[in-house]
Amino acid sequence: MLLTTTASRSDTAETTPTPTPAAARRVHDDSPDTADLFARLAELEDGPARDAVQDELVTAWLPMAHRIASRFRDRGESIEDLRQVAALGLVKAVDRFDPSRGGAFESYAVPTITGEVKRHFRDHMWAVRVPRRVQEVRNRVRIARRELAQQPGSPEPTIADIAARTGLTEEEVSAGMEALESFSSLSLDAEVASVEDGYSLADTLSTAEAAYDIVVDREAVKDSLRRLSERDRAILYMRFFEDMTQSRIAERLGISQMHVSRLISRSCDRVRREALAEFPRSGYPVPHGR
Repeated sequence: MLLTTTASRSDTAETTPTPTPAAARRVHDDSPDTADLFARLAELEDGPARDAVQDELVTAWLPMAHRIASRFRDRGESIEDLRQVAALGLVKAVDRFDPSRGGAFESYAVPTITGEVKRHFRDHMWAVRVPRRVQEVRNRVRIARRELAQQPGSPEPTIADIAARTGLTEEEVSAGMEALESFSSLSLDAEVASVEDGYSLADTLSTAEAAYDIVVDREAVKDSLRRLSERDRAILYMRFFEDMTQSRIAERLGISQMHVSRLISRSCDRVRREALAEFPRSGYPVPHGR
């Protein structure tokens, strides 16, 4: 600490320490006096000597970075990782700080380190990516809910209470509260709490059943098949259910294979056209008859 000495007229006068304005601004024990180091750093060119001074400055201010990191504990990230991110922000602050502007390093470093930690949460900690606007709303909702809950005798704040506190609409508050749960996700291998047989969450999810389409198609063509002649139905049955070739069908019916091919095409076109006319599918045009 810098001391100023005041001389007394008496030979027995004692020197009394008076804090300088720079010292008076320090409010934390982790704010060392590194003005001389920063002045030396500003004079050095890139090289080993400059790197050594930077390392000394980072080491001196590292406790402050750890203090800032601790503000973000219990948000889904380990304190060790938060300290690493805060240390990265400290390195950037040391490298970019310009002592010639006359400001205190702490005033420059705190927002730099805090911003680095917040960027880490924004870019790496969201299990579900949400828009930047929703992230900002989420922070306002989180702060407002905490402040309302800390009031003595206050119940759990409602959406309306938070909306009144933040000036947001209730829809925006609802979106922000949903975003509060987006930092972490639940594994599909997690067991369902209400089930005693050890089912996982994945076991409760449905999958598309291919047989459903077959059932729908059969029901759709049922009436059209009934309207076909007995011979046409027999040809389709032999071709598609007994898997007979057109040549074998032609031999059984005593007609040419070419005729069988035309009958199959005509029957299929008719059934398809009538089924789609009765049960049209979006994006699937109804074919016109020949």
